[in-house]
Amino acid sequence: MRIVVLTGGIGGARFLLGVRAYAQEVGAEVTAVVNVGDDLRLHGLRVCPDLDSVMYTLGGGADPERGWGRTGETWTVKDELAAYGAEPGWFGLGDKDLATHLVRTTMLDAGYPLHQVTEALATRWQPGVRLLPATNDRLETHVIVSARSELASPAVTNNAAVTNDAAVTNGFGGGQQAIHFQEWWVRHRAQLPTHRFVFVGAEAAKPAPGVAEAIAEADVVLIAPSNPVVSITPILAVAGVREAVTTGPAPVVGVSPIIGGAPVRGMADRCLAVVGVECSAAGVGQLYGARTAGGLLDGWLVAEEDAQTVVPQVTVRAAPLRMTDEAATVAMVRAAVEMA
Repeated sequence: MRIVVLTGGIGGARFLLGVRAYAQEVGAEVTAVVNVGDDLRLHGLRVCPDLDSVMYTLGGGADPERGWGRTGETWTVKDELAAYGAEPGWFGLGDKDLATHLVRTTMLDAGYPLHQVTEALATRWQPGVRLLPATNDRLETHVIVSARSELASPAVTNNAAVTNDAAVTNGFGGGQQAIHFQEWWVRHRAQLPTHRFVFVGAEAAKPAPGVAEAIAEADVVLIAPSNPVVSITPILAVAGVREAVTTGPAPVVGVSPIIGGAPVRGMADRCLAVVGVECSAAGVGQLYGARTAGGLLDGWLVAEEDAQTVVPQVTVRAAPLRMTDEAATVAMVRAAVEMA
């Protein structure tokens, strides 16, 4: 059996722990197609938050309390940068984490594409699944917010992580401007008046080598319980990826990131509000839509609390969805695969 998982964020990384364990039980192969819309350059380094969260989590190096970054992390470089007044001060890179970004950036600057760099980094962590970035090309999630003079730290702007120049601002009109998703999420905690999300570069981006092939050869495609707006949608925005999923032979089963009307973790509710989608299992299921009606899903796995959920033309089943430990997550994955 070949399993492909569209994933991103901490929830997606933890879901993959269960997918890997299930795959070991049944002798399956797993390919994780990971969101890169969160990626940015900081202090001259390429930072890939979702790829690193998946890699560290599967490799046993993720901080279990924060849910992101490395266990046993130290912050000497961050403190030194702050002493120099280096911006952005709102996004900290730990010392161990910094080593990953240094190696990645060196390899990228030497001409290696991101999927090969990811494979090389993974040789240390041995994640037990194949990790593929959704694309090797530039793809950044930007957020259109009401213009404020204090937005967008210069250090990020100069690295092209924020599209905040006058031409772009005037292009949106109405006193709006675009900031990188990380600034909206980390610095402003998604509290700014927000109008929409833009996936910069998506139309020109191509799927990373192996992505379309993995989807075409899959026996099942799972959509992880990741943030549907900023973790899954950027993957599908890469030209050709959505088409590969919707036209491929494999059934597509999604797992709801919403339980009882609230996100299990993070700020998916704020993202859903921006795109006008109800924060519920039904709302997200309808956002993805039925494959028979031009959407994505054949099956939709929801929490027991949401057993009455209806998504038109999609098979809906309920199961425990709280990833309290590996056994619970494996049971959740098994339920999703059995739907297929």
